[in-house]
Amino acid sequence: MESAATRLAEIEANVARMCKPARRQPADVTLIAVSKTHPAERILPLLDAGHRVFGENRVQEAQDKWPALRDKFPDTELHLIGQLQSNKADDAVAMFDAIHSLDRLSLLNALAKAMDKAGRRVPCFVQVNIGEEDQKGGCSIAGLPAFLARVRSADIPLAGLMCLPPADTEPAPFFAFLAKLARDNGTEGLSMGMSGDYETAVQLGATHIRVGSALFGARGG
Repeated sequence: MESAATRLAEIEANVARMCKPARRQPADVTLIAVSKTHPAERILPLLDAGHRVFGENRVQEAQDKWPALRDKFPDTELHLIGQLQSNKADDAVAMFDAIHSLDRLSLLNALAKAMDKAGRRVPCFVQVNIGEEDQKGGCSIAGLPAFLARVRSADIPLAGLMCLPPADTEPAPFFAFLAKLARDNGTEGLSMGMSGDYETAVQLGATHIRVGSALFGARGG
């Protein structure tokens, strides 16, 4: 089996290769190692290899495993990439350095209150329902400009836009569309691309890629 350090180096090399024809710098792409469902012993090899940006799906899971890891590696950056319930806003603001799934007014209000209370502003990506799928979270495309205006007026740092393209379809058109929405709405960050399509996402402007199985192998329980 390849070591975590080897897999990390392979992905970083792939990112650099994709940046070249797009005339981008690899340093402009943040690799989020998606450690959801993986225990601390699976995460430590990546930390030992020097990686410091990780993503979790659930607040509770992050609370259970990351305080001890952060004691050893205090410079670790933790991103919440899963759906967030409004009643977990206080915990999310306390735990995470970025939130990728801001998608509705009730959550916006809860996060604004939590940030005010904590005296801490956490950058947020607005999740866009790029494929207009009923079963997925995300702000509607039509409602995006108005929602972004509300985010800005709430003094929540706007990190950019995030999307999950429809499964089993070519992701490139959806990534390109998210990049256009970002340009049209004056946002810079693009959280898009996972293990199976991060190279395409980098070519089309991703600033944050969320890679799990390509780094960790098959998911845990």
